[in-house]
Amino acid sequence: MITDRLDRLVKQYPDRTNPGAGYQLLLRLRMDNLPGMHGKVATVLGDHGAQIIDIDIADVNADQIVRDFIILCDEEKQAHEIVDAVQTVPGVEVQHASDRTFQLHRRGKIEVANKVHIRTNAELAHVYTPGVGRVSMAIHNNPDAVWSLTIKPNTIAVVSDGTAVLGLGDIGPEAAMPVMEGKSMLFKSFADIDAWPLCLDTKDTEEIIRIVKAVSPSFGGILLEDISAPRCFEIEDRLREELDIPVFHDDQHGTAVVVLAALINSLKIINKRPEDLKVCVLGVGASGVACSKIMMNFGVKNVIGFDRQGAVYKGRPEHMNTAKEWFAEHTNPEGFDGSLEEALQGADMFLGLSGPNLLNPEWVDTMAQDAIVFALANPIPEVMPYDILGKARVIATGRSDFPNQINNVLCFPGLFRGALDAGAKSITEEMKIVAARAIAETIPDELLTEDYILPSVFNEEVVTRVSEAVAAEAVRSGNVRKKGSRVFI
Repeated sequence: MITDRLDRLVKQYPDRTNPGAGYQLLLRLRMDNLPGMHGKVATVLGDHGAQIIDIDIADVNADQIVRDFIILCDEEKQAHEIVDAVQTVPGVEVQHASDRTFQLHRRGKIEVANKVHIRTNAELAHVYTPGVGRVSMAIHNNPDAVWSLTIKPNTIAVVSDGTAVLGLGDIGPEAAMPVMEGKSMLFKSFADIDAWPLCLDTKDTEEIIRIVKAVSPSFGGILLEDISAPRCFEIEDRLREELDIPVFHDDQHGTAVVVLAALINSLKIINKRPEDLKVCVLGVGASGVACSKIMMNFGVKNVIGFDRQGAVYKGRPEHMNTAKEWFAEHTNPEGFDGSLEEALQGADMFLGLSGPNLLNPEWVDTMAQDAIVFALANPIPEVMPYDILGKARVIATGRSDFPNQINNVLCFPGLFRGALDAGAKSITEEMKIVAARAIAETIPDELLTEDYILPSVFNEEVVTRVSEAVAAEAVRSGNVRKKGSRVFI
């Protein structure tokens, strides 16, 4: 049973794990309580390349002992082989074998918790009927009171239709749930914001917009996640226009903010100005368009984008959409229509938001001195960092096992914390840029190096700096809700 399940997992999820994350196998074994049994098991594990992280005793009696082994494996296939091998040891029964990652997802990763105890009838009367009726009428008479008398000012809806999940593609709303739960966990862990996943069983643009608008009274902001292009552009644009709460598509703008933060600090190292850069962007989807837009708002003048059909330029007749039409109108000032290899000659920066192994390391040799390479495809980037060491001055990826991880969690918790605290009605371009600057400035200039251009996601200063900068910008620009009449509370 256990090995059959592991076998199914291997077939279902081949090569989907991040090589830097490791694969932990929890193995519970019932063993004859005899001298030498532990050594026999340890020998089998060692023969199959298992790295034992921890061993614990779960139960013991005169005849048998139950031990829990936590084992680090290279991949699921190795875990399968280990389980098969251990089962052949006389006097050993495999009671349980599980992937630690799957165990952490068991029955979901988030929950609702009460902030107020209900221990007596009097407390029940305050939090529910009859007392709650007075609170409801207060909001009815003064709708602004919803921001002080409900969860709305600290609650985010994480909305997805499951059409562009991680690098897995269109896997559906149910399969998107673990990712959206994870996003909700990050909101809570990093910014103390309560977030909840809403995975929608529709790909229809109008229906998604209608559903989000319908549920919006319960939330102080909307995070759109893993919705495929080009629909994601229209969905975000419409919701921004039709709602008075912040709407933010993280795949676009979260990535863009952190890319800009990394670029800001990279330019300090290589001593170049944004207006002097030539930037080649591989991948003109949601992230590519947003990253290009924020870099241009920062001062970059020369951006050339590439998709599967080649360079994107004004007047290109085929394989265009609304977002690419905008991109073509505002980038590639010389109308370049050649190959990426040709465009990289003399380029100062490569930004990859595409797929694995699409950048030939030899092309980096032709880039300008002190070149910047951000290869963000995950889990396998456009080029592996070790293949361009000495060719590029600053290298970043989306992975945690190389220096300079460009991770959206540096942005969205603090961005929404600041927006909610200020009562912002939307997320503006200026708020994104001040967020990027705040992330970059978390690292003092004297500590910047080629391998340290972004702070750790666990640096507690990041959320504080970003939230304060975003809130201040929202107030400065007047992008905040007007305070309603005073409510007795």
